[in-house]
Amino acid sequence: MPHGQPKTICPRSLCMALTGLFFSVASSAQPSAVGIAAVSLQQDSYRFDTAEQHDIRVDVVARGLTHPFSFTFLPNGDALIVERNANLRLVRRATSAAAELVEAAVEGAPAPGESRAAGLHDIVAHPDFSQNQWVYFTYNRAGAPDPDSDPPGQRPTALTLARARFDGNRLVGGEDLFIGEERAGGSGSRIAFGPNNQVFITTGAPFDSAAQSPASVYGKVLRINEDGSIPDDNPFRSQAGARGEVYSLGHRDQLGLAIQPESGAVLAAEHGPNGGDEINLILPGKNYGWPEFSFGRSYEGPRISERPLGDDTEQPLLLWIPSIAPTGMAFYTANRIPAWNDNLFVGSARRGQIPRTGGLERIVFNENLEELRRESLLGELHQRIRDVRQGPDGLLYVITDEDDGALLRIGPAD
Repeated sequence: MPHGQPKTICPRSLCMALTGLFFSVASSAQPSAVGIAAVSLQQDSYRFDTAEQHDIRVDVVARGLTHPFSFTFLPNGDALIVERNANLRLVRRATSAAAELVEAAVEGAPAPGESRAAGLHDIVAHPDFSQNQWVYFTYNRAGAPDPDSDPPGQRPTALTLARARFDGNRLVGGEDLFIGEERAGGSGSRIAFGPNNQVFITTGAPFDSAAQSPASVYGKVLRINEDGSIPDDNPFRSQAGARGEVYSLGHRDQLGLAIQPESGAVLAAEHGPNGGDEINLILPGKNYGWPEFSFGRSYEGPRISERPLGDDTEQPLLLWIPSIAPTGMAFYTANRIPAWNDNLFVGSARRGQIPRTGGLERIVFNENLEELRRESLLGELHQRIRDVRQGPDGLLYVITDEDDGALLRIGPAD
């Protein structure tokens, strides 16, 4: 306090009242809408500098997609793209300068459902697609209307893995390989092929006990053979009352899944409720804590649990606080972008619960899958990045989850 300035004394009751008034006024002054206004991609290409691969170019390959959720490449450079609870779309010559989004939806796909999480989820071409033309996909299969639901007549859904042949124009010969139990609501899922063409599937779970019960397929990573049968060495196959497909348990919403090609390590991206997003190294029979333990908070602010980890739960490989809303994942294994070789890329829908702050996360590991550094990319575009894949041309591709969604190609500017 400057010399000679009188000291002001505020009675404690008056100070508390003034403090409450200040916070009340400050709270009421907060904007009613949080986030950045929608940003459309006006240019055909964008250029950025990045930490280890300088001067990259991002090209808009296709526009006009309705909230795309996932996509897969075919060996000829075509791409199949799932629009969330809408249609399956085809982009011909997606890896070329003459890409074309086919106007009509691909026939033979499951129909849209009643809720946001209904309909198609993930889609992946079989590793031997050139020989068998199989594509595998997950969707929420609607059951009979439930008169006791709120509102009455709502249809429960069952997560389903299916496959069909893509003949170049439509899906034919579809068959369901795996069907989970019916439940109200639903969440997204991802699939990935592992060693011996075994299929890994992620499922989400609400705040109830389903994620901790091997009798339920929800809140799990599942593993099945490519024909839908259960592998002999699945950890819960012989346990009475358990679903034999369960590979790991204790997961929340998992919207990213990738398998490291060299090691076969299975990595899944899991949403924390408010912060505490994770990348987990998935190990057979292990428990990852949800909903008993979490690094996150509830959407109202309090912590989910006093301790983030239990005595018998696995700690995450990577952690984000605040949240990045992690989505699709892919390891980059080609040489077209040499500084990114063996890096993991993770889509991000938004950061810190602020809309229009999504991007693409790049993580560098050592040979033991221990993190060395990470970088956030494409934030300047203000897009929700929903999935990322390596194309057959050795470049990276992402899709944007927007009203006017787009397929983007990432590569060196030259």
